Amino acid sequence: MDFYKGLNIAITVSDKDGNVIYQNDSSLEVNGDARGRNLEQCHNPRSWEMIRHMIDDNATNVYTISKKGKKKLIYQTPWYEDDTKTVPAGLVEFSIILPEAMPHYDRG
Repeated sequence: MDFYKGLNIAITVSDKDGNVIYQNDSSLEVNGDARGRNLEQCHNPRSWEMIRHMIDDNATNVYTISKKGKKKLIYQTPWYEDDTKTVPAGLVEFSIILPEAMPHYDRG
């Protein structure tokens, strides 16, 4: 069962070479079908450099954007095939639409 298929969060997964290997329905709707394509084809050189850095250096990238009148949180992070979490198998991107007004809680 694909638990991520119908989520209203766009999820895109690539392998360690940057080839898109999975998109849920929201990702397909927003990005078109990129499965089988390389992320280098879909991004400018600066973005591709960041993608390579995240995969090669086991790094995470988080930022917000505004697109088509919606504010989004973009969370890009390596994923792993084993429990060591030292050698990334690829990259996963979560794109989450944020409400205009969102509460914040400090839970320390």
